[in-house]
Amino acid sequence: MSPAFKQPVSVLVVIHTPQLEVLLLERAGSPGLWQSVTGSREGDEALVATALREVAEETGIRAAPETLADWQLANRFPILPRWRGRYAPGVTHNTEHLFSLCVPGIVPVRIAPDEHTAAGWLPWQEAAAKVFSWTNRDAIRLLARRLSAA
Repeated sequence: MSPAFKQPVSVLVVIHTPQLEVLLLERAGSPGLWQSVTGSREGDEALVATALREVAEETGIRAAPETLADWQLANRFPILPRWRGRYAPGVTHNTEHLFSLCVPGIVPVRIAPDEHTAAGWLPWQEAAAKVFSWTNRDAIRLLARRLSAA
């Protein structure tokens, strides 16, 4: 793959508190499109490194690798046509790997203005209803089930 193109391998990181308040970010250039932290792998970096890098870039939160939960789950989905130009010709699907990060409470975030225009902490039910992608919605619901079972 050319470095000019994004890899069709990404991470989704659901950042949450122990009380299941979930951090959402509104995409720049797409008002109303809310999501958790997402981002594509760069080079041959490990997926954990991708997740930690994206969390730091998009929120300013610096997390240690041991605080990140790798769910060992991935979703494959079609890349929306409006974003396909970021990928090599012929690439139509992305594989997204799921992670979560529990922070001790609601913490202030520093958003990357070229990527997001707003951030907010919501109860998990509201966050699941607000995100635009089914993978993000399902990840938030799974997080709630896992934590309530623990």
